[in-house]
Amino acid sequence: MKKLLIAVGALILLGLSVFYGLLPISGDRKRNVVIAHAPYEISTEAQALHDRLMVADLHADTLLWMRDPLKRHKRGHVDVPRLQQGGVALQIFSAVTKAPKHLNYEKNTADSDVITMLVQSQRWPFATWGSLYERARYQAHRLQKAAARSDGNLQLVLTQSDLQSLIADHQNGGDRVGGILAIEGAHPLEGDLANVRNLYDAGYRVMGLQHFFDNELGGSLHGVSGAGLTPFGVEAIAEMERLHITIDVAHSSEQVVRDVLALTDRPLIVSHGGFKGVCDVKRNIDEELIKQIAERGGLIGVGYWQQVTCDDSPQGIANVIVYGVGLVGADHVALGSDFDGAITTRLDTSELAAITQALLDRGLDEETIEKIMGGNVLRFFAANLPQ
Repeated sequence: MKKLLIAVGALILLGLSVFYGLLPISGDRKRNVVIAHAPYEISTEAQALHDRLMVADLHADTLLWMRDPLKRHKRGHVDVPRLQQGGVALQIFSAVTKAPKHLNYEKNTADSDVITMLVQSQRWPFATWGSLYERARYQAHRLQKAAARSDGNLQLVLTQSDLQSLIADHQNGGDRVGGILAIEGAHPLEGDLANVRNLYDAGYRVMGLQHFFDNELGGSLHGVSGAGLTPFGVEAIAEMERLHITIDVAHSSEQVVRDVLALTDRPLIVSHGGFKGVCDVKRNIDEELIKQIAERGGLIGVGYWQQVTCDDSPQGIANVIVYGVGLVGADHVALGSDFDGAITTRLDTSELAAITQALLDRGLDEETIEKIMGGNVLRFFAANLPQ
């Protein structure tokens, strides 16, 4: 009997060590993949141009994973050392709080959640195990703590003046990385309008309305209803507008996008995705809506993965960008990597000079490249962050 108890105890300890030790790391490594490749050839001209840029990216899910963002890692796509190597001045860090079991672009219900096991295995606070709101708060806390111990390498950007300070640092030769907090899907509101303000107070300045499933605000592009905004969604949009929170419709149903455009004059973003004219998939929303978003002064972030580009090489990403410039103009196209969003890519954030090279190869001029690689995002948030 004693031997049996010892054996059972050993098995329990082994299971716990796998669950709390190996599972988070192996899951990160398997889901956030950079395909092995030879170093990209960057011309002297392209490197010199890239070194002058202030790169900005509209979407990365780095805060979800058990990695210290201040240390360089061999897994995943983003950390501060690689952001600095890639010339990134501003990164939008998006908090993922719930995702259904079947992450497909056609249809998902909200009755499952693959994030809960990840939260538990990464030893997040107990309050986050059952509360999407607490998961969002915890990810904000992670970024704030990282900024506080970064020796000035990472800055949380909350206001227009914060952003101006960041820009001045780069203009003076610095390489500080600014971080803006976003939520991917507004289900952390948990149906409570007061949580718009609560998450704003926690540091969030961008709110994606939906993710892979319908929620209290309305239909997802990948949900089951195709519905527009609910009455609660209408109230939430008004509160976001009052607080100068930027609204992201990257995963929203097309009817939700129409409803939001009818409700507010503030510019919207599609933080990560592509264009149907290059890659005709459900994940890329209707181009007439894309044009309306651009006409309002909004931004379209181009992702780096196969399912939205149909060619995830740097040249393929450049092709999507060039198409977008032709569709909506150079002032409305930006980078929206979806790095660390459980995607496979052919580069990480340290290798963004390869996109600069590909854009030069496609014949874009330096002024246009500067806008796309970061200038448009910096200009957008300089105007739309709270004062």
